[in-house]
Amino acid sequence: MHAEKVSISLPADLAEFVEQYKTAHACKSRSQVIGTAVNLLRQRELEQAYRAAAQEQDTDFDITTADGLPHEAW
Repeated sequence: MHAEKVSISLPADLAEFVEQYKTAHACKSRSQVIGTAVNLLRQRELEQAYRAAAQEQDTDFDITTADGLPHEAW
């Protein structure tokens, strides 16, 4: 996997958390911790998008399921 170098600045408390997380979870680097955090954010965004899509109603599909056949005829 190709990695792109990015420089970030964090408040002291977040930088300390990253360091503590790295040690507690045997991560190889702070970059691995930040990568894990970004992947979790991406996953959360995808879950929200799937939830929103699942809530959309397709009225055309509803019309096709109510085609006049009794349920037993399926």
